Amino acid sequence: MSERDRAPVPEKAAPPRPRNVLSAVLLALACLLLPFGALASWAAHGLTDTGRYVRTMAPLAADPDVRHAVADAVGDGFMREAGHEFDTGPLRGAVEPFVRDAVRSFTRTEAYRTGWDAANRAVHTAVLRTLRDEAAPPGPVTVDIAPVVSRVKHRLSDDHVPFAHRIPVTHLRVPVLPAADADRLRKGFHVLDTAAFWLPLTAAVLAVAGIALAACRRRAVTALGLGTALGGALLVLAVAVGRRLTLADLPDAPHRPAAGVVYDALTATLRSVSWLLCALGLAVALGSWLTGRYGPRLAARRRAPGSAGPAADPAQEPTRARA
Repeated sequence: MSERDRAPVPEKAAPPRPRNVLSAVLLALACLLLPFGALASWAAHGLTDTGRYVRTMAPLAADPDVRHAVADAVGDGFMREAGHEFDTGPLRGAVEPFVRDAVRSFTRTEAYRTGWDAANRAVHTAVLRTLRDEAAPPGPVTVDIAPVVSRVKHRLSDDHVPFAHRIPVTHLRVPVLPAADADRLRKGFHVLDTAAFWLPLTAAVLAVAGIALAACRRRAVTALGLGTALGGALLVLAVAVGRRLTLADLPDAPHRPAAGVVYDALTATLRSVSWLLCALGLAVALGSWLTGRYGPRLAARRRAPGSAGPAADPAQEPTRARA
């Protein structure tokens, strides 16, 4: 065979490495931004709806840990404000147990649940107004609990508690957010409000661009699904770690169970979104992998009956040969 007859063997085309690298980078960034976008959306939109916040907190009025914490806080506020009325020694020792028992009893009434909803609405409105108003005067965020004090005083009077009528109903403003925390949270709120819009949009654009640039789009979709599931799992872990750190920073250890109940109620939506990201990512990755593994085989089986001709009957071959 001459050199002329030898056909050149075509070389195998090299994979488009730069495109694959760029696609991997874009997909990694999309998977990284997705949980941060979910967190920002939850903080900027899920926690800023007063009606939703009140509905979320309403069932906690019946929680034993929450009722115990509320009773202690209100009882301490009563005795602190009315202390000058009962500074005679025996009077204070006699009244304080009645006050605390009355407050604990009050937390089991329907009036307490109504006051609980009203207090949560007032607290949320005050905090939200401070976070959104950059021109708000410096200082802590406070809420007036005079209506609750008035109700408890009437309850004490109805129970014929001594000296209950002498408890002053003052406009007690309870601080719910320190001044330093209010300034810091105001700046962070504006950042979250901006990030809640741009982070999910950027993640979606990066994901579409990464899939479009990939040499094998099926593998890119699989990688995106796995990355989304991993981001959701990391978000679940972050919520759990945040709960542990939040409760550890509380100076009042006896009230940590109540704070844990409140934290779980507020982050319930975020946990649901995190598990949804895990399930959705795994479902997309599994579907893409199954499609790539068994899709060509199923397509070949569908085309096989139509392309194959009718098989000849072996019993007729000798008859045709004799003829």
